[in-house]
Amino acid sequence: MDERSWYGVRCVFRHRELGVYEERVTLWTAGSPDEAIGSPDEAIGCAEAEAGEYCAALGETEYTGFAESFRMDGTPGEGAEVFSLMRESDLPSGAYVGKFYATGCERTG
Repeated sequence: MDERSWYGVRCVFRHRELGVYEERVTLWTAGSPDEAIGSPDEAIGCAEAEAGEYCAALGETEYTGFAESFRMDGTPGEGAEVFSLMRESDLPSGAYVGKFYATGCERTG
């Protein structure tokens, strides 16, 4: 039986021409029948290989070398959590979101 686990891997890229950074979350399977669970290092390796292809296809884009993984429970489907990050902070909600997420410099869409 295949015991591969699903991972969401977040990588950060710099688009030099646009002057923006991009966070991308991609999905990967990792592990083997000999492992109880998959390997985050294997999933990150797959994501980093794809990151190189992504940068080559776009041009003027560089992979920053930052990647982190999240092992999913089960297989992807509707409503599946593909990535999660927890950060300790004493900031109130509005200040936290303003500092880390809604800074006013985001480009969405």
